[in-house]
Amino acid sequence: QVQLVESGGGLVQTGGSLRLSCTASGLAFGDYAMGWWRQAPGKEREFVARINRFGNSRFYGRSVEGRFTISRDNAKNTVYLQMNNLKPEDTAVYYCTAGFVHTVVAGRADYWGQGTQVTVSL
Repeated sequence: QVQLVESGGGLVQTGGSLRLSCTASGLAFGDYAMGWWRQAPGKEREFVARINRFGNSRFYGRSVEGRFTISRDNAKNTVYLQMNNLKPEDTAVYYCTAGFVHTVVAGRADYWGQGTQVTVSL
């Protein structure tokens, strides 16, 4: 019933930009913190970013701080991840998550999207 549908992934060159979107349904979107995690082949999942339910608090993983921006539009039930100055090490499957803010950061969010592939070429 709860669905997190991601879009915007693709192939970009080093230094390029990409914006991911995640639209939620089946839940009270405004009651949930939202976040992004990523996983590269053979590696553990890595925290990327989270935003609280009001959209006035943001937190980022060390590897993306200063390059990525998370935002949300509660009227559209959508969370975004603007990715700038992309690097090959950003290549991964990116997952949208929803839950209490502490569970999002800890990787224990209640809900996860299907993942969308981001590939950054040299």
